[in-house]
Amino acid sequence: MKSILIIIASILMVQCTKKNIPASSDKEESSEVALKYLALGDSYTIGESVSSGERWPVQLTEQLKSKGLEISSPQIIAQTGWTTDELDNAINRAAPEKDFDLVSLLIGVNNQFRGRSVTDFKREFEPLLDRAIAFAGGDKSKVFVVSIPDYGFTPFGKGRNPEKIAKEIDEYNQVQKDICTARNIAFFDITPISREGLKDPELVAGDGLHPSGKMYGLWVDLMLNDILTLAK
Repeated sequence: MKSILIIIASILMVQCTKKNIPASSDKEESSEVALKYLALGDSYTIGESVSSGERWPVQLTEQLKSKGLEISSPQIIAQTGWTTDELDNAINRAAPEKDFDLVSLLIGVNNQFRGRSVTDFKREFEPLLDRAIAFAGGDKSKVFVVSIPDYGFTPFGKGRNPEKIAKEIDEYNQVQKDICTARNIAFFDITPISREGLKDPELVAGDGLHPSGKMYGLWVDLMLNDILTLAK
């Protein structure tokens, strides 16, 4: 009888011990937090005339995910037709947090389209860049600028003095590049890709003006490896 009691007591002790083992000891739960990405811009960032999945910020996040990064869907503050000052006002209304892991800025084409001076653009662009850095928690290594595409190489633009458009777009982009170089901020020149629009109709959206999803994909291909480095 005594032997039987000892055996029963041993079984109960083993069962109690098993119950006290925390579940996390078998498999630690993942504590990785998804990266946050804020995209600031105009029609080129919101993806005028393409589906939401074809927008370049969305394509970028999908590519980053395919490379093993945990990243949430981008928060986009952009609208067709916005100039630098209009984007600035929209940012005030949206009041995004200042905890983003990536922040992009693509702005200026509507300043050029409305005939505004390069001097005025420079005066308004740099404070926008400062705001982008602030949204990355003050870390400029998490911020990147994308050059202005050249719409002169589209069916819409080819009859609107494309030589003049190209010259002015180049001037605007040089302003951005010089500022980014001086401040050691990543600058991606996608303008040459945009100038293939008349050679390859598939690079232009159905409205004859904006990039297609295919062109946006080429932009992402150009930027991806460097942005992988920024995001880590």
